[in-house]
Amino acid sequence: MDKKYVGLDQDIYGITQLGRIVLDARVFGLIPETQDCAGWNIGQMQALKCKIEELWDRYGNLPSALPPELAERHNRLYAEAIARAKERGWDAELSEDE
Repeated sequence: MDKKYVGLDQDIYGITQLGRIVLDARVFGLIPETQDCAGWNIGQMQALKCKIEELWDRYGNLPSALPPELAERHNRLYAEAIARAKERGWDAELSEDE
């Protein structure tokens, strides 16, 4: 059976590895900001991740190196995602066993 991603909107906190793929794909304009990738299989998510990694490599994997338009989009999308995750009970602090 091919596992499917639940989608960013249904992801437990949205700051998971797959959730970050969706956020970064939105940042780079690979998918519309309304696309949450619900129902995408792991192969589709992996292909999207490869495209994202290629784009991040151009900027040394640093949000601070993004051009202004992308930096603004990154800051906005991640701020929204973090606020939503905190509303769902996410704690950014690592516990002793993490």
